Amino acid sequence: MLWSSLGGGFVGTLVLTTMMRAAGELGFTRMDVPFLLGTVWTENRRKAKAVGYALHFAVGLLLALLYGAVFAAINRRSWWLGALFGLIHALFAGTVVGNILLPALHPRIGTPETAADETALIEPPGFMFLNYGRSTLLVSLVSHVAYGAIIGWAVAGP
Repeated sequence: MLWSSLGGGFVGTLVLTTMMRAAGELGFTRMDVPFLLGTVWTENRRKAKAVGYALHFAVGLLLALLYGAVFAAINRRSWWLGALFGLIHALFAGTVVGNILLPALHPRIGTPETAADETALIEPPGFMFLNYGRSTLLVSLVSHVAYGAIIGWAVAGP
């Protein structure tokens, strides 16, 4: 199950990242997850994207291993259960990560407490990522459901 989780995680992360990037290019969202991740480590905007993509793939693979461990623990595996995990994952990201953890931990993200003389590099995502556009939540939900479904499908097998 380790290799199927990693394989599903690789393909799922590729699909999720592509969907999020395409949604940004098509104007559905202003959220750029690799940029958000990369700017934790560097102020250089160009380098931040490269670092962010590497981190995003690493996190995608680690989360795929977590999904696989949960599948093993409950002794159930299917694409629809993976899709459900992806939905929960997206809702957690939109509420806890985007609204609480990221603004609290990210060194270059603005917060309600940011002073007028401070210059934040990045706007905070806000609750359910609403600061990045009204359809950002939908984009996040759909792409994370696809991610989870791919991992579930890979782990369940034919």
